[in-house]
Amino acid sequence: MNILITGGAGYIGSITNWFLKSKGHTTVVFDNLENGHKEAVGDTQLIVGDLRNKEDIRKVFSDGRFDAVIHFAALALAGESMEKPYEYFYNNITGGLNLLEAMRETTCKTIIFSSTCAVYGFPKNLPVAEESPIAPASVYGASKRNFEEILHWYDTIYSIKHANLRYFNACGALPDGSLGEDHKPETHIIPVALSKAVSGESFPLFGKDYQTQDGTCIRDYIHVLDLADAHLKAVEYLQGKDTTVSINLGVGRGYSNMEVLHAVEEVTGKKLKTVDKPRRWGDPDAIYADNTQAKELLGWEPQFTDITSIIQTAWKWHEKHPLGYKS
Repeated sequence: MNILITGGAGYIGSITNWFLKSKGHTTVVFDNLENGHKEAVGDTQLIVGDLRNKEDIRKVFSDGRFDAVIHFAALALAGESMEKPYEYFYNNITGGLNLLEAMRETTCKTIIFSSTCAVYGFPKNLPVAEESPIAPASVYGASKRNFEEILHWYDTIYSIKHANLRYFNACGALPDGSLGEDHKPETHIIPVALSKAVSGESFPLFGKDYQTQDGTCIRDYIHVLDLADAHLKAVEYLQGKDTTVSINLGVGRGYSNMEVLHAVEEVTGKKLKTVDKPRRWGDPDAIYADNTQAKELLGWEPQFTDITSIIQTAWKWHEKHPLGYKS
């Protein structure tokens, strides 16, 4: 297949691009490079453009024919979204609408959407199933939910079929350390902990008063290669079907922040110092996935189910790229 990847120079997008190409598919990456890295794209065709500019994405479709779109491009920090609501709503919704309008004018009627477990907010029951109440607790989560609703109407009116893939916590890197996580600033627990372990600086521990066994919040960590595999399986699932789906992507169990930090110490052989910080906005005590639907509908099975093996891949990337792609 020929697949367009928006945001394909970013963390999850670039590794999904690598994975699709390893399976024999042709890809084109569209990215504005605000948060992505051209070094992560390799020899894939890279079109530098901005989804907020409708003509940029319309030209992509006028110049090429695609069997499907995988839509990663978005602002994605829950805490920041509460400080910059306009930027998050404008970027995540306007950009997506321009993409759908460009698709509407072509024969490409399949889109895989990078959604998030943040649409569930503070879940009342665990694990979280797709039927769980939708109640975002941040502008980021709301922007993703809003676009899921827009996708519903573009399906109803224009028959653009979609899969909403609701990620839990993406993490890890390619096992050979060639592609990985490079955000500025970095906010994700694993790369921050690895960096602090090396530098000897204190790791900021946001909240120790959660209703959990050790007082730190619990999350479901899913390896980025397992996410990439799920995206391809979602594209294949929608081919020839008159259907749309919403699917949770997680390993189905959670690890507390302290468990993650202990695993980082085990992998690196270095002792972490921590400094207590207040809770961050919108962080639930615990959230992890019921991934039954992903297994049954997509035939998907996560390969990285242990936090230590996930961190080993992230450590490999960090050792090879201590300064990210500029190393």
